[in-house]
Amino acid sequence: MKPLCALLLTILVLTPAWSRQKEIPTIRAEVKSAFVWGEDSPSGAVSSSIQDPLTGHTIHRLTYGGVEVSSRMGFEGLEEGTSLLNYSITVVNSTGSSLTVRYGGITVDGRLGSPLLVVPPGRQVTKNERMKEDVAELKKMHCVTSGFLPVGNLFSAATSSKPLTVSPGTALTVSSIIRDPRSYHSILCSVGGCSPTGTMRYYLTVGSQDYVFVWPGRSAIYCGK
Repeated sequence: MKPLCALLLTILVLTPAWSRQKEIPTIRAEVKSAFVWGEDSPSGAVSSSIQDPLTGHTIHRLTYGGVEVSSRMGFEGLEEGTSLLNYSITVVNSTGSSLTVRYGGITVDGRLGSPLLVVPPGRQVTKNERMKEDVAELKKMHCVTSGFLPVGNLFSAATSSKPLTVSPGTALTVSSIIRDPRSYHSILCSVGGCSPTGTMRYYLTVGSQDYVFVWPGRSAIYCGK
């Protein structure tokens, strides 16, 4: 079985809300080649959390066989009543071979999200793009302009199918942006601040392994303004 199908199943089966969405068909398959953050792996994958020494934000990390994959989760867009969710993953390759990194997928409370069409700061959105795609204009995203979200390598609607390469002894950071796919208001605010409700699950395929990260909405960092 291809890792993509296996990992998508892992993401969706772990979400209780998935079973309540009658309009989405059930997928049955055997799960293989998946490392899930926070779960023990008989193959030796190790989960851990660290604090970013500069910001104090939590970073989730999965380590296996000379490969370290770490992730962060952020969001913005409170004023619109919806939110743009973003995540970044850093792959450190300490093996002796090059690794491919492929886009996997993301669900929010069982609803599948898709990468937005990313428009770089120096270019205007065309009318055709505006009509056909859900667009993320980087120059208007505070998570980008503040430096929270690295955009050197971005999986977008136009590039999500293109693999990236991590050479031996190097690291690569890749990011993606989605619009919260839920139709209801999904931001909860209190005296302690605002955060998305529910749970986000996303993964990337590194080499032949899928790395799944699970983030409660309350753990996402608000990088808006």
